Amino acid sequence: MSQALALMPFGELTEQDIVTVRETIAKDCNDSQFRLFMGIAKASGANPILQEIHPSVFQGKLTVQFGIDFHVRKAKETEGYLGYDVQLVHDNDTFKMHQEKAEDGRYYAVIEEHSWGFPRGKVVGGYAIAYKEGYAPFTVVMDVEEVEHFKRSQIGMQKTMWTNYFNDMFKKHMTRRALKAAFGLRFDDVEPGETTPPAYEAPQRKDITAEVEEMAPERKQEQQPKEDDEAAKLKKARLEMKKKFEQLGISQPEEMAAFIEQHAKPKGDKPSLAEITGLLKIMHMHIAEKQELATENDELN
Repeated sequence: MSQALALMPFGELTEQDIVTVRETIAKDCNDSQFRLFMGIAKASGANPILQEIHPSVFQGKLTVQFGIDFHVRKAKETEGYLGYDVQLVHDNDTFKMHQEKAEDGRYYAVIEEHSWGFPRGKVVGGYAIAYKEGYAPFTVVMDVEEVEHFKRSQIGMQKTMWTNYFNDMFKKHMTRRALKAAFGLRFDDVEPGETTPPAYEAPQRKDITAEVEEMAPERKQEQQPKEDDEAAKLKKARLEMKKKFEQLGISQPEEMAAFIEQHAKPKGDKPSLAEITGLLKIMHMHIAEKQELATENDELN
């Protein structure tokens, strides 16, 4: 590590702290990536020594993730913060809840009763409640089936973490959701310079042979699009799909075809813009899961 990196100023971090970060959680970063990571950490106020922020390098690209401790601290810094609670519901628990209508006309969840004894049985759900002065408690309630897909993830380590530490991972997942929504936390785990795609929309079936041919490095380049807005958007979407395949570590045409067939099940001879957009959102979800895994893995270590 260069002397310039070792002496880079960073708020309350000492020179030795920076060396420690460089040699531990940032050991896979090159010098430029390390500078960028530390710059993001400084700008956001997240302390890497306290595991509030973590760098991850995949396929030569830097991704930055924010840990659960940072979510909690930022929520505490928000005006009106009154704390939070998170609980798992087991199949032997007594659990009742209902909705009530606030003065502004919006509904919110109310936990009527949650009591338990032992043995509690398997986890069947859970909830996280964020409390903010002047507002009804914000409650995230989730059935266990909503997170079971993490245990079936194609990302090996993610599957391992959610299988071996399911209760901890489930509670952190719900807590993040509650805090982000209740206190307007806007930071996200995305690559520097990227934007977060819109919400998921289910794609439809299409023939992906031609699409894979166009994305493969050794294949012919894409034909020039028609001089209209729709064609320009379609070309941009195809390039974005290729980029996301690289982020997922999928480079072979056969692997691309298998991924598209499994997750999009498209139809038609040539994919429409709407169909590609739907697949891009699914790919973003897979990338986000991979990034979240890196953060949660650090938190459990």
